[in-house]
Amino acid sequence: MDNQEQKRKDNNKIYFLIAVIVALLGTSVYLFLQKNKTEEQIVTVTDERTALQTDLEKLETELEQANSVNTKTTEELNSKDEQLKSKIAELKQSLANGTLTKSQLSKTRAELQNLRNMISKYTTDIEDLQKQNAVLTVERDSLKTTVSNAYKQAQEMARKNDSLDTRVKAGAKLKTGGVSIATFKIKSSGKEVDADKASTVKKIKINFSVPSNPIAEKGMHDVYVRLLDPTNTLITGENGTFNADGQDLQYTYKTSIDYNGDGKSYVVDWVNKGVFVPGSYTVILYADGSTMGKGTFSLR
Repeated sequence: MDNQEQKRKDNNKIYFLIAVIVALLGTSVYLFLQKNKTEEQIVTVTDERTALQTDLEKLETELEQANSVNTKTTEELNSKDEQLKSKIAELKQSLANGTLTKSQLSKTRAELQNLRNMISKYTTDIEDLQKQNAVLTVERDSLKTTVSNAYKQAQEMARKNDSLDTRVKAGAKLKTGGVSIATFKIKSSGKEVDADKASTVKKIKINFSVPSNPIAEKGMHDVYVRLLDPTNTLITGENGTFNADGQDLQYTYKTSIDYNGDGKSYVVDWVNKGVFVPGSYTVILYADGSTMGKGTFSLR
């Protein structure tokens, strides 16, 4: 009996030791598996954080490239640009802290995708703005060309109008159809007698006609007479001046005629207060600022 009891007690001790060993082995296996699982989770979290960091850097580069385009952006795009930069900085700071849980990393990845969409939309908006600016530039250049052409046409038209106006004014001036001069001596009775001797001639009669001119102004026109002696020196009379053919001139005599466009003839009388000398004389008539006509006569 004693041997059997002792044997039974020894077996119980063996079974207990086996149970303890099995329990220790189980605990060791469990702890080993848990350790591996934790390390695996840490590795996974670290990898995701690194991947997110890389994505953020890529997005930051895309944003910088979008902003590097020399395009005048709108206030809305400028505001969106600031929002994107702020969001990227916020996410980078969160990743740099290294305290994000797996769920926080998952949320960050979702925010990152949203950020990517925002940058894509931002880039598209800038491209649209570039296209609009390109269209506006073409339209502006086209408008500048049109304005330049219109200005040149206006200048050309003004030049033609000035030229036409000059021709019209020139065509509207009175011209003589012919000038003839008769010379007379005046008797004591006042009677005029034809004469050609210089010492006796005191008066000349200038006869001229004015052909019909449809564009000439009807009414009174001043006529200036310049009488040049044989030495081509002006015989002064009233000592007045006038402008004709672009220069100021003295005249011998001034009168007026009533032009009505019917082509009639006119006579201008002039009495010399001085003395004529033998030789050839020239009479020049002026009206409307230009030479009207001329004639000559000779005295012996």
